[in-house]
Amino acid sequence: MSSVAVLTQESFAEHRSGLVPQPIKVATLNSEEESDPPTYKDAFPPLPEKAACLENAQEPAGAWSNKIRPIKASVITQVFHVPLEERKYKDMNQFGEGEQAKICLEIMQRTGAHLELSLAKDQGLSIMVSGKLDAVMKARKDIVARLQTQASATVAIPKEHHRFVIGKNGEKLQDLELKTATKIQIPRPDDASNQIRITGTKEGIEKARHEVLLISAEQDKRAVERLEVEKAFHPFIAGPYNRLVSEIMQETGTRINIPPPSVNRTEIVFTGEKEQLAQAVARIRKIYEEKKKKTTTIAVEVKKSQHKYVIGPKGNSLQEILERTGVSVEIPPSDSASETVILRGEPEKLGQALTEVYAKANSFTVSSVSAPSWLHRFIIGKKGQNLAKITQQMPKVHVEFTEGEDRITLEGPTEDVSVAQEQIEAMVKDLVNRMDYVEINIDHKFHRHLIGKSGANINRIKDQYKVSVRIPPDSEKSSLIRIEGDPQGVRQAKRELLELASRMENERTKDLIIEQRFHRTIIGQKGERIREIRDKFPEVIINFPDPAQKSDIVQLRGPKNEVEKCTKYMQKMVADLVENSYSISVPIFKQFHKNIIGKGGANIKKIREESNTKIDLPAENSNSETIIITGKRANCEAARSRILSIQKDLANIAEVEVSIPAKLHNSLIGTKGRLIRSIMEECGGVHIHFPVEGSGSDTVVIRGPSSDVEKARKQLLHLAEEKQTKSFTVDIRAKPEYHKFLIGKGGGKIRRVRDSTGARVIFPAAEDKDQDLITIVGKEDAVREAQRELEALIQNLDNVVEDCMLVDPKHHRHFVIRRGQVLREIAEEYGGVMVSFPRSGTQSDRVTLKGAKDCVEAAKKRIQEIIEDLEAQVTIECAIPQKFHRSIMGPKGSKIQQITRDYNVQIKFPDREENPVHSAEPAVHENGEDAGDGRDTKEEPGSPRRCDIIVISGRKEKCEAAKEALEALVPVTIEVEVPFDLHRYIIGQKGSGIRKMMDEFEVNIHVPAPELQSDIIAITGLAAHLDRAKAGLLERVKELQAEQEDRALRSFKLSVTVDPRYHPKIIGRKGAVITQIRLEHDVNIQFPDKEDGSQPQDQITITGYEKNTEAARDAILKIVGELEQMVSEDVPLDHRVHARIIGARGKAIRKIMDEFKVDIRFPQSGAPDPNCVTVTGLPENVEEAIDHILNLEEEYLADVVDSEALQLYVKPPAHEESKAPSRGFVVRDAPWTASSGEKAPDMSSSEEFPSFGAQVAPKTLPWGPKR
Repeated sequence: MSSVAVLTQESFAEHRSGLVPQPIKVATLNSEEESDPPTYKDAFPPLPEKAACLENAQEPAGAWSNKIRPIKASVITQVFHVPLEERKYKDMNQFGEGEQAKICLEIMQRTGAHLELSLAKDQGLSIMVSGKLDAVMKARKDIVARLQTQASATVAIPKEHHRFVIGKNGEKLQDLELKTATKIQIPRPDDASNQIRITGTKEGIEKARHEVLLISAEQDKRAVERLEVEKAFHPFIAGPYNRLVSEIMQETGTRINIPPPSVNRTEIVFTGEKEQLAQAVARIRKIYEEKKKKTTTIAVEVKKSQHKYVIGPKGNSLQEILERTGVSVEIPPSDSASETVILRGEPEKLGQALTEVYAKANSFTVSSVSAPSWLHRFIIGKKGQNLAKITQQMPKVHVEFTEGEDRITLEGPTEDVSVAQEQIEAMVKDLVNRMDYVEINIDHKFHRHLIGKSGANINRIKDQYKVSVRIPPDSEKSSLIRIEGDPQGVRQAKRELLELASRMENERTKDLIIEQRFHRTIIGQKGERIREIRDKFPEVIINFPDPAQKSDIVQLRGPKNEVEKCTKYMQKMVADLVENSYSISVPIFKQFHKNIIGKGGANIKKIREESNTKIDLPAENSNSETIIITGKRANCEAARSRILSIQKDLANIAEVEVSIPAKLHNSLIGTKGRLIRSIMEECGGVHIHFPVEGSGSDTVVIRGPSSDVEKARKQLLHLAEEKQTKSFTVDIRAKPEYHKFLIGKGGGKIRRVRDSTGARVIFPAAEDKDQDLITIVGKEDAVREAQRELEALIQNLDNVVEDCMLVDPKHHRHFVIRRGQVLREIAEEYGGVMVSFPRSGTQSDRVTLKGAKDCVEAAKKRIQEIIEDLEAQVTIECAIPQKFHRSIMGPKGSKIQQITRDYNVQIKFPDREENPVHSAEPAVHENGEDAGDGRDTKEEPGSPRRCDIIVISGRKEKCEAAKEALEALVPVTIEVEVPFDLHRYIIGQKGSGIRKMMDEFEVNIHVPAPELQSDIIAITGLAAHLDRAKAGLLERVKELQAEQEDRALRSFKLSVTVDPRYHPKIIGRKGAVITQIRLEHDVNIQFPDKEDGSQPQDQITITGYEKNTEAARDAILKIVGELEQMVSEDVPLDHRVHARIIGARGKAIRKIMDEFKVDIRFPQSGAPDPNCVTVTGLPENVEEAIDHILNLEEEYLADVVDSEALQLYVKPPAHEESKAPSRGFVVRDAPWTASSGEKAPDMSSSEEFPSFGAQVAPKTLPWGPKR
């Protein structure tokens, strides 16, 4: 009995991986019909023996019998030697560095080869190059060219041999250059020279020269010969399918070139070695002479149209005749009108050839079928489907349709053509019987409307009536439309198209003027809004102009009534847009912008939300004071009023209305607002607001500080009076740097000119392009006089003089500190006058002034005033507690900067004291002596601390005024009594309430800590703000007290006793019923907690206003009354149909409950009676519902019984039997089961399973051949 080895499937897969699959017969041991397992050698064929052992032995057939091809190494190494005399770089001290090393690195990077350099004993250079073959060859060429001195030589070979040296696409030359490491230059074809120049090393030149001469010698052995052979005999020499000439070429190694039939040449060219060439020529000449003697010709007439069938595809038919009969057939060229075909060959074979020619000619026929051209498309079918059926059956038949012709041409084998003709004729007859066409005339301008958007209209007609509608393209300007298809469909499509056309003729086109700025809004994002309009008016076509055209015309086209409706709709939409895009500008003094914005934008956000407007403020760094409000007119006016009221509350702002005729408004405003701007600037920056143009109102509003408003009113009325009488304007020019000097300090000079002449002088604003232009407006006499005065002043300014004055050196520093700010201000104010102070260190008191005479005089006067101020300067102290210093300074020191500018003083704050708390004990030295060293350093009681004293420097009266201004900035604290229980409401959520009040009133509000239980709230801020803040706080207290009273009324509680079984019904599905009661009566309804046993489970608590709670109670009791009338009945319902009655996600049972107004409860899983279903509701509803579900039960139960009966006849699934564990893969005669008693191989052993290439101690193995 043979031994059996067992392997698992996993170990078998390991053994098999990587082997060539062999058809091994393997049987599974647990199969029904058990067969013998395979032998070990069948399952695991042995590896092949070494080549040496197999030289004489026959190779065993097996999976390993294929020889493994040796693999060549991809990396090669070559060594090149450069003798000392040929080395380019001979400096022995720089070996391995310098230029030579750089070149080697470059070669390595460029070619990818690895270079190693070494010096031989004879100082020659040895270079070892490793890498891939092509990389080594390239590196070698670069080494020779760049590290070895170059020599050159010439070699002369015949000019006609040069092309053989170059080779195809220059490949041979490149190969030669790489192989010899030289540069070979071959003269151009137009150069008569036959000298080839070779550059490189001596050794390389010799190799290259030898190779070139070899190529030339090889070509010398070759010869070229031409043989004249009549064109008619060329087919006999070439033989059928060129076989004869190919055979001669192969045998003799000669190249034979026979001109093609289309080329009218008779000579045959032979190229090759002389002896072999002579043999080829002799053989061809012999064939020619034989054929000339033996052949004769006959001429026959064959229809020109049949010539192509005689020739056949690519001339195959002619070659076929030549092969079968040995007769050549000559066909006249296609451009010739001749129909004569000449046959040339041996007389006895001409008859057979003639028969074949006629057979070929008549094997194909041309036929035509009459078919109206409009039917061609239907014959072809969609994507050629109909025609494909015919051509697939008869692929050799060619069917040709010619546009505009009423026939179809068929071409191909006679039999196939006749079959195809019959099929096409039948198709045509069928189409003519069941199809019709009609042509209608509709003006081409309506065509695109007939087609509709993306072909919607025309596609609908085509699909609906099963017809084809051909509308000519716009470029043809044709009115003819053709309808083809079923006769009835054609008639219906014709009627509909004509109706559409007549409707379009009755349509009207209306142009709607809509400002282009609204077009994008009407269209909406991604066309959403215009799509809504088009859906609303589907018969109206709306066309917007191209944005590039800048046109306001929107075109509407459609039925008259629809166009009118659409027009009204769009006009209303535009009116809403116009209304919402109303814009007004509100000038607000820059210093109040932050108050209008509020902390974190709270104020402006509130105004925007409440007025539903868009409010844009100018940038912080902008000089503009204008706030722009956009939205509906009424909303904009409301927002403006609110913003102006904030400004009015914050400052002493007066508002005056002046009546000026509307017709004068434009002239008073002036070009780009220059005239009105000059009045506003002159009068301290008041705001002058003119009514909207076209409103007809004469009222002009002036807003600003009281004194400035009155001044502006007088000027405006005076100017209006001038404009009414007679207005005259003149422009004069002056350098911009003179303008400040002409205006004078505080506008004094220009005011004098206006007072003396009565004319108004307007200077350019910063944004005006022409900065030189000054405009004079008024009565002609006044304007002329003002012009003379100003021109005189300007002339004096142009007269540059140099002057000097004496200034005490102790005052110099005041003028030059802060990078000469004082001098810059003088230069700006006095026409750009240059003031030069002596250098620091020199004790000179001479100051030089250079500029216009008047400017220099005015600057001297101003410097003198400054010096007087400096000499009259006093310093006073202002004691303000240090804790208030920061609030006095204001943000970024803005408040203090304003005081220094207003009073022309300097203010210095003390350094902050790090430890402001004074120790009660006097400081004592370690040795017990007083810290003061005997001197009294203690401050007197009641005297201000040094850190509280602010120093003010300037003129005495100015210092006093500045001191008062500083003291006015010191915050004051007042106390307000507010009930303690309201404090948390005043503070608000996360302090939002108190923060809002602090921002609004610009004060600090301090609420006492809760543990103090104090009613006193402290308000700290400027005296001007405290009254408003106190009033605001008290107003908030009133609101909160009112809310408290309301809360007390709302907290009335009422309890209702309701049986707990009714609670779910009162709550309703997902709380729907109870939510409705809560919302309707504005109450809170609380049901008892089921888990809390201490609570009475029948008590429902209602909280709210007393009246509302009673109404809610009545609503609940009404529901309870209805529920008490209800009855519950249990119905036995087979549990097998429950799922069907409930339906997917309870959909079916919900429908039944809604229909009969009952509640149906099914038993829970594990219930004692799984068939018991409870129905609750009004008695009559319950009865009807029970009848309905019992009917359903009967119907569904029948289905259940049927399916159970069917299951008896279905084969039950095979029962899983306990299977014995798989024996795995089994083999016989394994080595480890032999009589030697060896065990199975250990797969973890490197000896049993050696890895490739590893050195393993030789061991005789019982399995596998010995090595």
